[in-house]
Amino acid sequence: MPSHDYWITGARIVDGTGADPVDDVAIHVRDGHIADLGRCPAGVDTVPADGMTITPGLIDAHVHLGLSSDMTPSLRRELSVAELAADMFAACGSTLDAGFTTVRDTGGIDGGLVGVVASGKVRGPRILPSGPIQCQTGGHGHLGAEWEPSADWSDHAIPGLRTMSLLSDGPDEMRRNVRETFRQGASFIKMCVTGGVVSTHDALTDTQFTVEEIAVAVQEARARGTYVTVHAHNNEGIRNAVRAGVRCVEHGSAIDEETAALMAQHDVALVPTLCVVHDLLEDATAAGLDAGVTDRIGPVLDGMVTGLLTARAAGVRVGSGSDLIGLRQQHRGRELTLRSAVENPMLALESATRINADILGIGHETGTIEVGKLADLTAWATDPLQDPEVFGRPEDARLVFRAGALVKG
Repeated sequence: MPSHDYWITGARIVDGTGADPVDDVAIHVRDGHIADLGRCPAGVDTVPADGMTITPGLIDAHVHLGLSSDMTPSLRRELSVAELAADMFAACGSTLDAGFTTVRDTGGIDGGLVGVVASGKVRGPRILPSGPIQCQTGGHGHLGAEWEPSADWSDHAIPGLRTMSLLSDGPDEMRRNVRETFRQGASFIKMCVTGGVVSTHDALTDTQFTVEEIAVAVQEARARGTYVTVHAHNNEGIRNAVRAGVRCVEHGSAIDEETAALMAQHDVALVPTLCVVHDLLEDATAAGLDAGVTDRIGPVLDGMVTGLLTARAAGVRVGSGSDLIGLRQQHRGRELTLRSAVENPMLALESATRINADILGIGHETGTIEVGKLADLTAWATDPLQDPEVFGRPEDARLVFRAGALVKG
């Protein structure tokens, strides 16, 4: 473990700003922050990183640590609370080991998981939680069986560990549930405004919540200095959310030019999630889902790629999220590999560092390798800009620093 004052030497540096990589520059870390970038003086503590490439610690803007077990069994009480917790803890550690120093959990975990990671009792990245998802009765996020009365859905909550979602029907119920979500420790609000792929009762073409209902959540979030992001696939749902004042859209698998222009006009960001789509297409049963879920996925993949390119062309900030569910959450860096093929490795890296930090409201603290920012850093075995497959290989994230602490390597 390095001291509180040390230099990282010998690596190529890709700083996350979009600038070209640089060699022969050392990183001075002091008290968890980047104190200097330059030539390492003699006689100081060093962490050699010869032959490696250092990037900012990666940020995943769309995770579901609360869905780290096989999904259907975990929601039907076929797994013990101990097993659910063990799977969540394992996912936290594997996320850190894959080079991710910050994640935004977009629904499901309770404040208890955030607390044990922040205290160091469980290895994991910095977590920004949304708490339970806000969804309407029968909407995306309401994952009870069709035969189960909606009134019983709240009984699935495990206080201190996981509350998947709260059901709201009408502005007053929305206001109450959003306030309860903040009481439970949420740092932002996540809502579902269209149907989804992993749904029990809806279709991708469905729109959910009225503009008035969404606006109530936005009002409550703004009162606390934070924001609302929305799960959304179709354009009507996205436009409703933008008009209501949300800050971010997740997935966006059908964004057209008109919707992209509206998002750009209102500075609404987009977080595509290619990794989960590929993962479920390859084997949905590995996530504890019925194989039939793949019938919904085909149009989503092509639409998401088109949507992110359309949004980027319109000037929308495009971030990066993996959205992985189930036990296979070790390779969330594959999102950057997939994005590298759609655009290029540098844009993929920027999306998962500088742009994600900006979307999450933490760009003043992290997301780039600059003096004064937290020393959130990942040292890769080889240059991922030359071989973006590296992003998806956790074993190639050789050194990981979170706020200056060496947490892997």
